[in-house]
Order: sequence, then C-alpha cells, then structure tokens
Amino acid sequence: MIVRQFISWIRTAPAGERAEATRALARAWLISDLTEDDRIAAEGALLMLLDDPSPLVRQAMAEVFAYSAEAPATIVQALSADQPAIALPLLEHSPLLIDADLVDIVATGCDEMQCAIARRVNLPASVAAAIAEVGSAAAALELIENPYAGLAPFSWDRIVERHGHLAAIRESMLALEDLPSATRLALVAKLSDTLAQFVVARNWLGADRAERIAGEAKERSTVNIAARAFGDDMQNLIAHLRATGQLTAGLILRALLSGNLDLFGAALAELSGLPYGRVSALLNDRGGNGLSALLRRAGLPETTYAAFRVALEASHEVGYVDSGDGAARLHRRMVERVLTHCETDDTAAEPLLILLRRFATESAREDARMFCEELAAEDALAASPYEDDLVAA
Repeated sequence: MIVRQFISWIRTAPAGERAEATRALARAWLISDLTEDDRIAAEGALLMLLDDPSPLVRQAMAEVFAYSAEAPATIVQALSADQPAIALPLLEHSPLLIDADLVDIVATGCDEMQCAIARRVNLPASVAAAIAEVGSAAAALELIENPYAGLAPFSWDRIVERHGHLAAIRESMLALEDLPSATRLALVAKLSDTLAQFVVARNWLGADRAERIAGEAKERSTVNIAARAFGDDMQNLIAHLRATGQLTAGLILRALLSGNLDLFGAALAELSGLPYGRVSALLNDRGGNGLSALLRRAGLPETTYAAFRVALEASHEVGYVDSGDGAARLHRRMVERVLTHCETDDTAAEPLLILLRRFATESAREDARMFCEELAAEDALAASPYEDDLVAA
C-alpha cells in the first residue's frame, strides 16, 4: 500500500524530493522486511525510476545499490550503463556486475568509466586485459596502481606498447617490485628510444650515434635487470630478448664480463636448445672443447670464441664480485685481459675489437666515478661536526 502511494506521489514531486524518496525506497528494498506484494511493487517503482528525467534520482539509487549483493541485478546493470556520475559507484564496487558486463563497458565507456573499473578490488585478469588492450592511459595508470588487479604478462606488454612513452606510466610501473623483468626491460627500451629521438630532433646528436648510445644503454640495463631475475622470470626475460632480436653476441659477452654467469648460461641454453644443467657442465669443463662446441651450437660468430674463452677463464679466477648496490658492472680487469688477448690475435675481427674497446672505456669511467664518489663520501664524513661524537660513542 505504501509503495502504491509512493508511485502516485512521485509523479508530481520536485526532483530533489524524488531523489530522497528514491534513496529511501532503495534502502527499504535492501534492509526492510517487505511483504512479497510490496517487494514486487517496490521493484516495479525502481524500474520505473530508471526513466526519471532527473539524474539525481538515478544517482540516489546507484549510491545505495553500489556495494550490495542483494540489489536488483537488472537495475544495477541498467545504472552501470548510465552517464558517468551515476554509473561510477557501481562500476567500481558492485559485486553484481559480471566480467562480460565490465569488458563491454571498458570497450564502449568513457575514460572515467574505465578508470572506475580499473580500481575494482580483485579485478579479474580478463577485465584487466581489456583495459590494457583498449583502455585510456588514465585507466592503465589506475590499473598499474591497483594492488588487487590480476595482470597477465601479455597485459603488461600491451600497456608498455600503448602507453610506455608516457613518463607517468613508466614511473608507476618501474616502482613495482614484482614487475616482470621482461616488462621492465621493455620500459627501459621505450625510454631509451624516446630519449634518442629527442636528442636527434634537437640536433644534439646524429641519428647513428644516438642509436648506438641507446643500444648500449639497453644492454647495460639488461644485465642489471637480469641480475635480479631468477627462475621463470629469467626464462621469460631471455625469451623476450630473443624474440626482440636483442640476444646478441655483444650482450652475451657483456653479461660474462659483468660477472652475470646466470644470464650468460641462460642465454646460451636458449640459443643452443640445451638444458641449462648441460650448459653449466660445459662451461665448467675447463680442459675440454665444450665452450667452443656450445658457442657453435648457439650460432655465435666464430671470431668471438677466443674472447669468450678468455673472459670465462678470467671469470673463474675473479669469481663473484658484489658491486655493493646490486648493479652488474663490467669488471675492468676482465675486460682489459680479453682486450689484450684479442689485440694480439690475428683472427679477432675489427667489430669485436671496437666493442671491447668501448667496454674498456666504459669500465674505466665507471671505476673513476666510483672512486670519486668514495672520496666525496670520505670528505663529507671528515667534515662532519658530529664525527668526534660518533667516534666517542
């Protein structure tokens, strides 16, 4: 009876009063002990109110039903496709919207609606994939910052492909500790290419030199990123490097000269098709011809074999060297030893010598930079007015 009176009254009531009355009716649907007849009448009234000319009325319904699993599903679905001010609470919170509903709205909705969906708790991988595929940059950023979103590796890759040129996207992704190494490397590559294009456009560098510098930066980043990759993450990184044409002899030699035997071994295992355990055994066979056979099977140039052999011998002698900050840097003594050998080897190709000389310059400059930083730190400590107090303590 009360619902019937409500329907009769609401036809002529002002918009604000209709909105408040609708809010009360929606709450009654959720928490009141209505009779079966009243519940049917209430649902009919709420369905009628979906056509109310005032958005305030529909917004009132959306706010009440947003978090409830007991709300009328047909009404929630209709409101979720309404204008953003009405749909957003439901898109972000309603448990009644199924994956297909959300994917459809991602494909057809505006940026605000995509962002609301990207903020959902326990966002399914299928919906996250839709946002990665067709969502706006703002929605992608919300997705990245949502700790409850389930993203498959290919979704990360699509975000990088579509939005990796944006600084906000890169910064947000690189701040994630569990970001896949392959994705992290793709972001670095995107940044390197963007910077190379920028300096060329400004006429600060020629295109060839900018491309070479960007390539070297990518290789340094690859070795650093790989130093923190293990298990499946390392395998996915290696697969990414091969698929993108980055698993070159130069990168593999850099890995070895940086002391990253895991990346070195995993790269040779990928290229040769041999199990990693078999590759490790061949690399530790110091007296045999296992290394040459492995490099040949991996398809690496024969002119590089001597460099790899000398580098591997030096690596066994030097052992693991911790850089202190987790970075994987070229070891200067190893680089100089390989360069000296190749400079006296008539079979060494000129491109290899050029590469090794660049490695030598890079490692020397890195050592000089670290030395200067250590001196500056010592000077700062010596100049500290609290030094005597620290020593006394």
